[in-house]
Amino acid sequence: MSESKAMILGSSGPTLTADEVALYRDERPWGFILFARNCVEPAQITDLVASMRDAIGRPDAPVLIDQEGGRVQRIRPPMIERYPSAAVLGELYRRDREKGLRAAWLMSRLHAFDLMKFGINVDCLPVLDVPIEGASNVIGDRAYGFDPKTVAEMGQAAADGLKAGGMLPVMKHIPGHGRGMADSHHELPVVTVSRADLEAHDFLPFVAMKDELMAMSAHIVFTAIDPDEPATISRKVIDEIIRGHIGFDGLLMSDDTSMNALKGTIGERAARIVGGGCDIVLHCNGVMDEMKAVVKEAIPLGGEALGRAKAVEAAFGRDDGLSEEAVRAEFQGLLAVS
Repeated sequence: MSESKAMILGSSGPTLTADEVALYRDERPWGFILFARNCVEPAQITDLVASMRDAIGRPDAPVLIDQEGGRVQRIRPPMIERYPSAAVLGELYRRDREKGLRAAWLMSRLHAFDLMKFGINVDCLPVLDVPIEGASNVIGDRAYGFDPKTVAEMGQAAADGLKAGGMLPVMKHIPGHGRGMADSHHELPVVTVSRADLEAHDFLPFVAMKDELMAMSAHIVFTAIDPDEPATISRKVIDEIIRGHIGFDGLLMSDDTSMNALKGTIGERAARIVGGGCDIVLHCNGVMDEMKAVVKEAIPLGGEALGRAKAVEAAFGRDDGLSEEAVRAEFQGLLAVS
C-alpha cells in the first residue's frame, strides 16, 4: 500500500496494452477508472478489471466508474439496464419523500449488484451539486433537485445503498458545481456569489455528508474564496472550505486532469493538483503520453493521504445478502407508480 502513487488512471480500450501494463507495474497507481470505451461485454469487463489489479499486484485495488443513471451511465444495455436520472428520483421525492429516498437507496443497491459482478468496487455517486436556474447543463438532471435538503437526503440514501452492496461512494463535486455557468469539461466556470450564499446553499449537502470516505473536487473558481485558482488546485479552498468549513477529512481526489477547465500542460495540471492539497490525482482518458506526464508529478501516498487511502481500503465490505430480484422488483414498482 505504501508503494502506491497518489493517482487514479484510466486505460485506452477494452483490453490493456503492453505499454499500459508496464506503466501500471512500474508506477503503481492507487486505483483505476473505467469509461464506456472500456466496457464492451461482461466477460471482457471482468477480465479488464482483473488485469488492472494484476498489473500492480493488489487484488482489492479500487476500480471506479461513473454509473449515475440517466445520461452518465458508462455501462449500458444490454449489459446493464438503463437507469433513470437523479432528477427523476428527485421528482418522486418531492411527491413522496419516503418513496423518493427508498428509490435512491434501491437504485444504488442495484448499481452494486451490477458492478460488483465485474469487480468494480467504487461508484462516483452521489452528485451533491445543487443547481440554480440558468446554470450550465453539465449538472442539470444529474442533480436530485434545486434545494440543498433534497440533495443531501437523496445523496445520503444513494451512498447508503452502495455501501449496503459492498461498494463505496464518491461525493461529487466538492464544494459544489451547481452554480457553474460553463461546462468545466471545456472551460473554467467562475462563481461570483458571496461566501455566505455558498455556505447557505452549495456547501450544505457536503456538510451533511462530510463523514463519507471519498469526494471528487470541482473545477470551479469561487471568487469570494480564491479569485485566482479553481477549487481543485486551490490550497485556500481545500484548506478553508473543504477541510475547514465543510469538515471533510476523507480522501479528496481531483476531477479529471484532462478537463479543459484546468490550464497548462497535463504535467503542469497534475503538479498543481498535488500542490493544492488534493490527495489523489485523477486522470481518465487513457492517453499514454498524458499518463506519463501525470506519473512524473504524482507523489507516493504518504502522511494523511495514506491514512485516508487505508481507511477507504478497510471499508470495502460484504453485501447485505439481499435478493437482486426482489430489489429490482421493488425499484421498478416504485417507478411504475411515480
